[in-house]
Amino acid sequence: MSKATKEIKRLEDFANRIRIKVIKLLSGTTGHVGGSMSIAEILAVLYFHEMNIDANDPDYADRDRLVLSKGHACPALYSALMEVGYLSEDLLTEMHTINGPLQGHPDMTTCPGIDMSSGALGQGISAALGMALGAKLKKKDFRVYSILGCGECNEGQVWEAAMFASQFKLDNLAAFVDYNKFALSDKTDVIMSIEPLGDKWASFGWHVIEIDGHSVAQIIDALDEAKTVKGKPTMIIANTIKARKVSCYENMAKSHSVSMTPEQVENTLRELGCPDEEIALTLSHIKEGH
Repeated sequence: MSKATKEIKRLEDFANRIRIKVIKLLSGTTGHVGGSMSIAEILAVLYFHEMNIDANDPDYADRDRLVLSKGHACPALYSALMEVGYLSEDLLTEMHTINGPLQGHPDMTTCPGIDMSSGALGQGISAALGMALGAKLKKKDFRVYSILGCGECNEGQVWEAAMFASQFKLDNLAAFVDYNKFALSDKTDVIMSIEPLGDKWASFGWHVIEIDGHSVAQIIDALDEAKTVKGKPTMIIANTIKARKVSCYENMAKSHSVSMTPEQVENTLRELGCPDEEIALTLSHIKEGH
């Protein structure tokens, strides 16, 4: 097995572990399964291959930053932060607890590793470009990443941010659109079409790359290409599947926010290759009222 093949396999394993943790986090509560599962590979590549971070210091000043503009997909982000070591896996049963760090949207004031609180759609990308501009002004070489939802691209503030980022030549900013083709209640083409998406970002002065958002190799290549681009930000349009690898909800609008039954939790964890003892522990937590 080549070094490159080993690295891809390693990152695919991380993506699968992120998915397993998402299901554990949301077992016994309600949460955004669909949009969390569609970004697992993106987060795996960012946190375990691409980003310059210090697992022992979430606030390392020269770290790369990530703003999850589609903040409702935070179960996937929390899962990645657990894999990195920023968060304890003891928190797997603490999703949505009062005063706990794992709220329904990311809160940078309570949760280590969150670079920006987010949730109100359209705002996260603006925060990300502010960080990128700040790095330029301070002559810092850290990079900034952001992940938007495709439904989020209906927000006017997204396009104001798009203009700003190209105007100020923020080539230290790379963003993803998680293009799973669904908004909250229906397909994006039904709610409000955003096509031709790539042409729109290009017309706003961005370098555009379109990929399979579940291909680790293509995500790596896109991020490598983004680092070679000078004088403009990069938008990576990642074609994904909502609720990827959750067979009872995959590619369905209703996966946006769900309360999974114990049977659905068990079947999904089994499909993801979760060990029997971990499945049993998760189900016992549901019965205990988590």
